[in-house]
Amino acid sequence: MKLAEDIIQDMKAWRRHLHAHPELAFKEFSTAELVASVLRKHGIEVHEQVGRTGVVGTITRGAGPSIGLRADMDALPMNERNGFEHRSRHEGRMHGCGHDGHTSMLLGAAVALSRSDDWQGTVHFIFQPAEEAEGGARAMIEEGLFERFPCDMVFGLHNWPGLPLGVFAINPGPMMASFDTFEICVQGRGGHAAMPELARDTLLCASNIVVALQSVVSRRLCPHDTAVLSITQIHGGEAWNVLPDEAVIRGTVRCYSEQTQNHIQALLRDISEGVAKTHGAAASVTYNEGYPATVNAPDASNIALAAAAQVAGMPNVRTGGRPSMASEDFAFMLNAKPGAYIWLGVDADHGATVPLHNEYFDFNDEALEIGARYWMALVRSAQRAGAQAGQA
Repeated sequence: MKLAEDIIQDMKAWRRHLHAHPELAFKEFSTAELVASVLRKHGIEVHEQVGRTGVVGTITRGAGPSIGLRADMDALPMNERNGFEHRSRHEGRMHGCGHDGHTSMLLGAAVALSRSDDWQGTVHFIFQPAEEAEGGARAMIEEGLFERFPCDMVFGLHNWPGLPLGVFAINPGPMMASFDTFEICVQGRGGHAAMPELARDTLLCASNIVVALQSVVSRRLCPHDTAVLSITQIHGGEAWNVLPDEAVIRGTVRCYSEQTQNHIQALLRDISEGVAKTHGAAASVTYNEGYPATVNAPDASNIALAAAAQVAGMPNVRTGGRPSMASEDFAFMLNAKPGAYIWLGVDADHGATVPLHNEYFDFNDEALEIGARYWMALVRSAQRAGAQAGQA
């Protein structure tokens, strides 16, 4: 299954243009304009401002399954340190996660499928804003994404440094972790550092809370319930000789199931409040549920696996590997619809690609054709699966 040379060259041009002109969450105005213009040029139905700056293109070829293919568009708020010609032209903005490549691959697949009549069904090409910690997928869903564009299944793809170029990885189950944050406010009684008996030392209390919270994963969860609880900030006090009356602890929780997520939240409150009480202080916990875990549905995983095998060959498709503790807001779409999320390796022959979210990262253009071919194969794989289900 080859891709036309003009589409391959267009994808490279789009990708480098987007890399040079990165836009942050919900500000992807020129990116969305490029996406919409390419889709319209090829006769694809276009809907703009879905989830503020999102774009959805639709192609229908008779009866068949209706599936969503999603690519993220936003960049990161970081400075780029590369020196090549297509480096970011905007200070403090960079495509450090490869979303420029994701957008270009899906655009290429949309153009190729618009030229082809050898498939049946409906494909919604979902170009999502604000994946990076701003919940663009949730915004699209809240604005009626799946009511306006009904999908039987929805699929996502992410480039993955650490995998060789052209190798795919997928699990029928957890792929990435949830992402929650918390803040613990410790209230005590301020006083002179030379007379601690007259105060209720919030910094001592906060320190003991931090130590006690390390027991959550190691001693309060089943060893099979993988999770990470990290303290990332402690704030309190401004003077050398004053015990502050307040201290603040902040951190993050990541895990693979809602049950574990809820259990950790309850333990975090119980331990913080209990430790504070032993110090004659009080602790209040604010827990913010961010992104849910990214969990693939088994049937959709099989469809994605078949498509990846068609493109790369079964020896180049890895299953049952270790999920990532990083997070992805495609999880909101997987909570709304069955679907699957896959990783595409981008490491070149000469060595490992720079990690994601690194100031020297650049998407490997050699992966563009592979990713676009995967999307095309996925459409046909979903069609075959739908036909087999109908026969059954």
